[in-house]
Amino acid sequence: MIKNEVFAIGVMSGTSLDGVDLVYVKFDNQDYKNFNIVHCNTVSYSEEWKKLLQNAISFSENALIELDISYGTLLAEKINNFIAKFSIEVIDFIASHGHTVLHQPDKGITLQVGNGQIMADLTKQKVVCDFRTQDVELGGQGAPLVPIGDELLFAEYDYCLNLGGFANVSFKQDDKRIAFDICPVNIVLNRYAQKLGLEYDDKGITASRGTFLMQLESNLRMLDYYKVKPPKSLGLEWVLKEIIPRLESSSRKPQDILRTFTDHAAWAIAKVFPKNATVLVTGGGAFNEYLIKKINQNKNIEMIIPSKELINFKEALVFAFLGLLRVDNQVNCLMSVTGAEKNHSSGKIFTPKEF
Repeated sequence: MIKNEVFAIGVMSGTSLDGVDLVYVKFDNQDYKNFNIVHCNTVSYSEEWKKLLQNAISFSENALIELDISYGTLLAEKINNFIAKFSIEVIDFIASHGHTVLHQPDKGITLQVGNGQIMADLTKQKVVCDFRTQDVELGGQGAPLVPIGDELLFAEYDYCLNLGGFANVSFKQDDKRIAFDICPVNIVLNRYAQKLGLEYDDKGITASRGTFLMQLESNLRMLDYYKVKPPKSLGLEWVLKEIIPRLESSSRKPQDILRTFTDHAAWAIAKVFPKNATVLVTGGGAFNEYLIKKINQNKNIEMIIPSKELINFKEALVFAFLGLLRVDNQVNCLMSVTGAEKNHSSGKIFTPKEF
């Protein structure tokens, strides 16, 4: 029997490594749009964990198995602290995205660490995780996964744009949901901000003061990825292979690279939208005023910046929602988005073992 009110914790760790987002949400099973973010919090990584996750792409298989367990333990600890901090009593399940280490869907590979059984045992709660693997096994990209949330929670907007480690977009076309990764954003911008001793480029101020490198930006526009039709998705491997070598070869100051890459991302993002479209903007990049201004200079669109809570926690909210759909065995992965052979209900469910 499906409950009318469902209480869930959503857990999200993005590629830009700015921390773990946690939300406690109440869903109305009769009307999904009627959700309420009751509590939310972001917990930063220690420098040690940041380095570990950044370097995990080159780990051996055994090291990845160990990381899966230790990262699952870390997440469980953060979830338990979150539950204690807000005195949360009613939890139907926890839905965790995990942290993406490898994503090469064309080779049938996707790996998110954060062991579900460990998390279930340590939190003593039902845990839903590993949302991408089944989709890749069905011939899909395993990404993006947020569009089902856009479809059922935010249908009043023409487009939903998320500006996180990568910019991704989701919209309805000919009665189908279309979604794809547009280009890297914070995964690149944070790297160059950190070279200047900043955690990130606050409001895009540093980029706005840099010099625009026309030749470099022209070179970036030639990337094959921009010519590929969706479904398509990006990962850290692609950034390390295609973007970083181009930026490093220019041997220019980090602030000039910040300026150029921000302008480039604005060009790539604006290209996606028709004039006057209404666009809901979330993710950390929504606070990058310079980037938002540049997108609007490229294309006149109505960019709706919602509450800080929704900007920061939309992805964690949607992963809680994906968990809800999975627990109820409803479709949470759309073939029109990922290119899988069918719509399906993805994610593995773990229940705490009795000790």
